Amino acid sequence: MTQHLSNASAQTRRVELPTGVIEVDVHEALMPLDELCGFAARRNPKRGFLFVSKVLGKHIPVRPSLMLAVHEQLASQVPADLPGPIVMVGMAETATCLGQGVFEAFKRMTGRDDVVFIHSTRYNLDRAKVLEFKEEHCHAADHIMYLPEMPMDAQMFKQARSIVLVDDEASTGKTFVNLTQAFKAAIPSIERAVTAVITDWRGPERTSATHQAMPVPCIGVAMLKGEYRFEASPNLAAMEMPKATGNGANKDRLLPRNHGRLGASSLFELSPAVKVFAESSLRRFGGAPVLVLGTGEFSFPPFRLALHMEEMGMDVSFQTTTRSPIIDMPGTAILSAMEFGDNYDDGIANYVYNVTPGMYAGVVIAHETPARSIDRVLTAELEAFCVEI
Repeated sequence: MTQHLSNASAQTRRVELPTGVIEVDVHEALMPLDELCGFAARRNPKRGFLFVSKVLGKHIPVRPSLMLAVHEQLASQVPADLPGPIVMVGMAETATCLGQGVFEAFKRMTGRDDVVFIHSTRYNLDRAKVLEFKEEHCHAADHIMYLPEMPMDAQMFKQARSIVLVDDEASTGKTFVNLTQAFKAAIPSIERAVTAVITDWRGPERTSATHQAMPVPCIGVAMLKGEYRFEASPNLAAMEMPKATGNGANKDRLLPRNHGRLGASSLFELSPAVKVFAESSLRRFGGAPVLVLGTGEFSFPPFRLALHMEEMGMDVSFQTTTRSPIIDMPGTAILSAMEFGDNYDDGIANYVYNVTPGMYAGVVIAHETPARSIDRVLTAELEAFCVEI
């Protein structure tokens, strides 16, 4: 049954970070703030704070079953009667799993067959680009979206009448406006938009401004709605952000399979070989705690592996690596950080947060790039073993 946002959980928080002070007011929520979100400092002069989701599976290990429940709750708030075809978009890199999870839950709930999922990407492929847009405050601002590779999916995409934009949080709404404007320019038939996020911090004024700037009518759904204020420290503007932008090289040789960058209109299925791997993991680890770790944008298939392992009775947590540079410190949502080389040949630092050596009986790195691309620093530190999906 669909739950509705309630003001029964109204809360406030004031958090002092090394980059400034953030204050939030929760107006209405499906879950308490502390179960949904924490706060941390980013090494980013454009934005010195980060809302750290506790149910996303990115910066904090999460039970796959809890992630699935969030996917379903967000999907249940998306109007089932949106004019179709519908394009559902997951925002890279943080919301690729969330977006595809909401897409799958929406398809299961509605039975609609006129919905196509796609996620934005930071990687160049030898494919037809449909649009590009900016996430202005982000550490890696440029997003690319490709035309779906399957003809029927491409046709739905080109004829779409509704878009559903899925991200982990909304704070200003500028990215949603940028993306919707780019969609409307590329696909004039778009007539409705929905934004779906875990936490929406825009508040009434920013939300109204966002919707007024949209080229089509828009509604927003979320697990939590509130607003924030951030007072930056004087030293934030001088903070040096680590390199987080790729080299722009073609990545076709590293990304031979489509896991969402090139569209999907059917539900994802684990391969028999990956299911055999899960069974061997059960025999190896039994009920001991295990972490499944996705890599960057590649998160939904690893999540599905983790969910399958949990459904088999294993004690599983899930999260992914990231290029987002966050400051780890006591009293914030980021308590530890490991740095290593990325596995997409971009030559940039990647990180895994809140995971330390010996924390799990086993760590499984589920990746889409060739095995040689996984940094040995990461596998050695975590004593991890890898599976390519």
